[in-house]
Formats: sequence, C-alpha cells, structure tokens
Amino acid sequence: MKDIIPVGGTALQANTVLTDDIFSKWLHYTDVMPKSHATYTRAIKMFVAYLRWNRIDAPTRDDIITYRDLLKKEHKPSTVQLYITAVRLFFRWTAQENIYPNIADHIKGAKVDREHKKDYLTAAQVRNVLQAVDKSTLHGKRDYALLTLMFTTGLRTISISRANVEDIGTYGNTAALFYQGKGHEDRADAVMLAEPVETAIREYLKARGQAAGKEPLFISLAHRNTGERMTTRSISRIVKEALIAAGYDSDRLTAHSLRHTAATLNLLNGATIEETQQLLGHSNINTTMIYSHALERINNHSEQRIAKAIFETG
Repeated sequence: MKDIIPVGGTALQANTVLTDDIFSKWLHYTDVMPKSHATYTRAIKMFVAYLRWNRIDAPTRDDIITYRDLLKKEHKPSTVQLYITAVRLFFRWTAQENIYPNIADHIKGAKVDREHKKDYLTAAQVRNVLQAVDKSTLHGKRDYALLTLMFTTGLRTISISRANVEDIGTYGNTAALFYQGKGHEDRADAVMLAEPVETAIREYLKARGQAAGKEPLFISLAHRNTGERMTTRSISRIVKEALIAAGYDSDRLTAHSLRHTAATLNLLNGATIEETQQLLGHSNINTTMIYSHALERINNHSEQRIAKAIFETG
C-alpha cells in the first residue's frame, strides 16, 4: 500500500516520482530576477544530482536532512543556506500544486554568521589608497574615479558595472548617480556625488573622450576589449590591486570592503542607522544594524582602560 501524507487537506502520494520535468516546471514558475533564477537553477541542480546519484525518486524528509548534512561538510554555511532554501521553495510549490508533499517544511539550513567577514578601512587608510593611484594616465583617472565613487557611496560592483554615462544627473542641488538597485529592474535609486567624486568622474570622462548616452560609465582599457563595459570581476580586481599598491594586502580586504568602509565611516561621523540604511539601499534595517553592533564595539575602549590601569601607575 502506498504511503499517503496529508498536505493542506489533500492526500498526496509520498512515493510519487519526481521527474526532471517537475523540476523544470518549478524553475519556469519562479518569478524572480535573472540572477536569482540562475542561483535557484544551480541550487536545484545540485539537489537533483544528489537524488539521482543515490537513486532516490521519491525523497523523504530524512533524505533532505541527509543532503543538508552532506552539504555542510563541503560548503560554507551561506551556501548551504541558499541550497536548502531552494529545496524548501521547491517542495512548497509541489504541495501547492498537489504534486508532492512538502517534506522540506521547517527544515533548517545552516546557521550563518551575520557579522561581516570583510574588514573596512579607516579614513586615513582610504586617503592612502587614493593617493597611491597614478592619476596622470587614463587608467589612473578611471581607477581613481571608480574608487572614490565606491568609497563614498558604498555601491556594489554590480551597480558600478551597470552604470551608464547618462545615469549621472542631479538630485536637488547635488550631482547624483542613478543606479539599478539590488532586486530592481529600473534605475530608481540614486547616490549623491560629493564634489571631489564628481570632479574625479568628470576628469576621467574628459580624458576618455566622447562618451554619452547609454555607453558604460566605466569601460575596459585592456587591448582585447577596449571600450566594453567593465565586469564585476574586473572592478574587483582593480580594487584589490589598488589596496595592495597602498600596502593593504589581506584576504579580508576586497571590493566589498569599500561598501563596509562607506557604512562605517558614515556612522562614525554622525549618521543615523536610517541614513546608512538609505545609503546602502538595504530593504531591511536589520541588515544595517550589523554595522551598529560593530560601531558599539569600536567605541568600547575597554582594552585601553585596562592597559592604562596596568601600565600608567601613579
């Protein structure tokens, strides 16, 4: 007799065979941005590979738990969390469509440490990085403009890559760069361009020559793809090279560190959490609160007080 599991008041066959066609239908069903769709595709393919390798056509809850535990041995927590999230969404859909019971309901992924894994730079260190850039060349002018933009606005590399020349405009009395925010389809968000940043960008564009409209704001200057839009990888490489050139060579310092730097310096210089949330484009203020917790630790001078008590005797 077949095992029947009630889901949402409807009896579903627990040993219904999950075919590749069912997985394909779910991927077609997901209404998300292309990047998220690619992520879900990669995640669900991993799960399908696990099922096929172990000859599991009708998985159970225990199979998913075993799969999760195997992932934990090979992948970092954030990856495990992503893959299990895709599995949970898949089985939620199969239950809604009366295809297969939701055997993944309430299965936890992996505990992800919400503290930042990347360091930030102090204001003095930022100045050192910028001063190390040779602005006498077109390469240098581009890199300097790119770095000042990222340091002062906290923009992600994907937003920098997508930016076009025409995206520079005004917001009130301030120059601004309109950009496509995370999860958005249009350029409705904007960051203000402080005068030194706007000047750096204008000097770069002037040295570059004719550039307007939908042309990329930052272009590659390599021989094989000169004039093409810079990729997130090439932007990350430029940032990393600039950090190393200034003497900051650490695995904890990457392009994303510039985003952390913008947020931290903003808070250290009097900004509110809400202002920093708006700067970074966080939809959930809890994400921004991570910086607040870090700021509390920065302003905790316990070590200095203890050292003073030990070493500065009366």
